[in-house]
Amino acid sequence: MSSLEKKRKRKTTTTTNKKKPSPNPSLPADLLISIFARVSRLYYPTLSLVSKSFRSLLTSPELYKARSLSGQTECCCLYVCLRFKPYSNSTWFTLCRKPDQTLTNETTKNKSSGYVLAKVPIPPSPRAHFSSLVAVGSNIYNIGVSKSIYQPSSSVSILDCRTHTWREAPSLRVVPMSLSASVLDGKIYVAGSYKDDYGDSGSWKNLFEVFDTKTQIWDPDTIPCSETTCNFLNCKTACIDGKFYVVSDVIYRDVCAYESKEGRWDLVGLGSYMEHHLFLDSSCDIDNIWYFVFQGRFIWYDTKELQWRYLKGLVGLPKFPPSARIRLANHSGKIAVFWDDVLPCNGGDNKKMIWCAEIALEKSKSYEIWGKVEWFDHVLTVPITCVFEKVLAVTV
Repeated sequence: MSSLEKKRKRKTTTTTNKKKPSPNPSLPADLLISIFARVSRLYYPTLSLVSKSFRSLLTSPELYKARSLSGQTECCCLYVCLRFKPYSNSTWFTLCRKPDQTLTNETTKNKSSGYVLAKVPIPPSPRAHFSSLVAVGSNIYNIGVSKSIYQPSSSVSILDCRTHTWREAPSLRVVPMSLSASVLDGKIYVAGSYKDDYGDSGSWKNLFEVFDTKTQIWDPDTIPCSETTCNFLNCKTACIDGKFYVVSDVIYRDVCAYESKEGRWDLVGLGSYMEHHLFLDSSCDIDNIWYFVFQGRFIWYDTKELQWRYLKGLVGLPKFPPSARIRLANHSGKIAVFWDDVLPCNGGDNKKMIWCAEIALEKSKSYEIWGKVEWFDHVLTVPITCVFEKVLAVTV
């Protein structure tokens, strides 16, 4: 064979190799989006580990348009806010399915959930605290964002749980020294306190503002609380029966209620230590009923009888450790309860486990509410210095 023929053969072989199709061709992005839109979001953290292109598609606006068109919107995605000391910024996790386990009848019998808390790939998140975090739709609002505990701020940040990105919202009109936020009918109600002058002569004043999440505007016509006995410094808030309740500071514990339709404040008495229970961080609202964990037991507030009742049932639920931080959330009409438990010291490397349980609710004819423990499981292990801030339910 001549040298010219050899060159032609090598060229033909090279061209053929270049045209040879890959045994694993990449799927078009629009086809992947169509597939992802039909997959439960509980599996997204696992899918995001496959490749960078998967991670990009899973947080793209096109995916959530496709989910909306296919009716795949989910109402019960749970986001957990943790702070790892000594760093002040917050770290976010979401409840998802374990990548190597599916829920079966056998795991259900053993109360194993098949769930785990997975870290959400979010850019550095601003510092957050329990009272400053609320969820509306697919967004989590961080009210009064501060760079450090010593620097109060009027800034407001929004975490978009579809794209896992932060954006800025209109700031509060004043810089709060303390605040507590709650949600009612798509509006965020904020109560707290501020100083009209940062000098020694400055006086403390009550802060009350309302943010419309649809228009993204702070209401310019809010009526401040004029009740002289209600001090909003270090207050706690809740929305019950269409009213915004504010429990004043630790010393006085008075309760004020704002009636939004009438634009009126009332000094009220909710009875049966309502003012004490609203100061607990272990609470959630489901179908206009407030559930709390008090001294290790579940209770709920009866707005008709103005009294507290115990949640019946709960067979199989472990006892909460005395020092546990307990957080509740509305998980599609069920109670999702999270708590932490310190592990025994092992060579000085102290850690604690975060547990989760899901409780189905049923109302009886005798006006009692029964809770059925559907599962509980250990979902994350963290350093003992980790601070468990809050659990929020978002719609995505």
